[in-house]
Amino acid sequence: MADHKGTAAWTGDIKGSGILTTESGALNAPYSVGSRFEGKQGTNPEELIGAAHAGCYTMYLTSVLTKHGHTVESIKTTSTVSMNPNNGHPVIEHIHVSTEGHVTGGNINADDFQKHAEDAKENCPVSKVLSAVPKMTLEAKFVG
Repeated sequence: MADHKGTAAWTGDIKGSGILTTESGALNAPYSVGSRFEGKQGTNPEELIGAAHAGCYTMYLTSVLTKHGHTVESIKTTSTVSMNPNNGHPVIEHIHVSTEGHVTGGNINADDFQKHAEDAKENCPVSKVLSAVPKMTLEAKFVG
């Protein structure tokens, strides 16, 4: 089993600010209410969820395609996490996954790619964690 840590440190009241870091040191980013709800500079939890989801999804899809005898030239995925401020009780309501794969070999076509993309949406570990989100959609583009 692999354990990985992320840490948040906050200073002040809700108008304060914080730093999000990862154990690896790859992330050391400021965040605040402004960066979360007002479009100000800094990151936010939803952006990081989107990045984690896109990374996990892409790795899983690559694995599935490879296991089926296809050659992955490239895959690019964006996971858009939509949050409703919901009168002070924020709720993540929708996640939209958009992926584009340049895949060759093994007689793959757009329908096959769509099938594998759906499999990744349902089964990558981060998708499973995010299954509590009411709506998750997928747009998959195959580039042969």
